[in-house]
Amino acid sequence: MTTREHIASIPLTADDPAAEASIGGLVRDATAHVSTLVRAEVELAKGEIAAEIKKGLKGSVFFIVALTVLLFSLFFLFMALGFLVSEIFGWWYSAGFGIVFGLMLLTAGLFAFLGYRKVRKIRAPEKSIAAAKDTVAALRNRDSHGRGDDN
Repeated sequence: MTTREHIASIPLTADDPAAEASIGGLVRDATAHVSTLVRAEVELAKGEIAAEIKKGLKGSVFFIVALTVLLFSLFFLFMALGFLVSEIFGWWYSAGFGIVFGLMLLTAGLFAFLGYRKVRKIRAPEKSIAAAKDTVAALRNRDSHGRGDDN
């Protein structure tokens, strides 16, 4: 498509002024105009939604960059904690970093365990499956009573 999309419009005047103004003709014209109006509204909505999605995607890039910077910054926080533990207790730096690493592993393990417990509770959508099975059974039953090729 070009940069300017063509959207169908409803003519404000009759194409043929000598056209017959019968009830059937008026109904046909009204149906055509309603159809054109609905198509134009759908095209307008699609255009607006596409523009809003593009704005949202562009905005989300900033959130991704911020999250990336935050994640890289955590490295320095953990370094500082390692030095702090070493200085407070008067230990070697390796001991302070080992303690910080152990705490990080315990935290990761705790959250992994909590996530596992939540995921374990996920069940199949039983109501949707039952409704789909009922629909399939109803369609098969309908076909076997004279409407399908199974006769």
